[in-house]
Amino acid sequence: MTVIDADDIPSLSLLYKLGKLKAADPSQNPPPTILGPSTLPSPSKALNDRIALVRGDITTLGVDAIVNAANNSLLGGGGVDGAIHRAAGPGLLEECRRLNGCATGSARVTDAYRLPCRKVIHAVGPVYYERKDADCERLLSNCYATSLNVAVNNECRSVAFSALSTGIYGYPSRKAAAAALATVRNFLEKPGSLEKLDKVVMVTFEMKDWDAYTTMLP
Repeated sequence: MTVIDADDIPSLSLLYKLGKLKAADPSQNPPPTILGPSTLPSPSKALNDRIALVRGDITTLGVDAIVNAANNSLLGGGGVDGAIHRAAGPGLLEECRRLNGCATGSARVTDAYRLPCRKVIHAVGPVYYERKDADCERLLSNCYATSLNVAVNNECRSVAFSALSTGIYGYPSRKAAAAALATVRNFLEKPGSLEKLDKVVMVTFEMKDWDAYTTMLP
């Protein structure tokens, strides 16, 4: 397995420079989310230097913490969850058993065992129901905010997120990306947050999630 170090994951600043991302049309407003912003914010080099995007296998990232798309049991499952448990080895499952599960919208932290990262943050996103769109967004946003707080509290300066809830939980990728990015921006704009985190990575595996992030990031 080839490990990708945190410094080698392209920041938004680099993606703009390489032409992989294009600036948003200033006449358009961002998609509405609970946390906003409601109008297109001014470009921020500080944020663009710290937020990163990559398509690939989250288990190969040599960041301080990765965020697993876990279920309430924390005992592994399909998709990203299963891949992380397989790569980490049996020690991860043994530790997760001692946590007695996790509520939807929250997160727990474990060691990473055989993974190249230092910690695994297990976030339980919501199953998406269109008629409960606002409730689902609050729960998803809380997953990202709680995970960032857990990362900082565990002295993790780089954290990589899988696309929470966009797999079998059915969350539309663009809506999920918009909520995730609004939460990350809100967190990083709080006083002192930029000094605590060097890189926040959005990791995609499926093309639908990559398309969602390359659309929503600008």
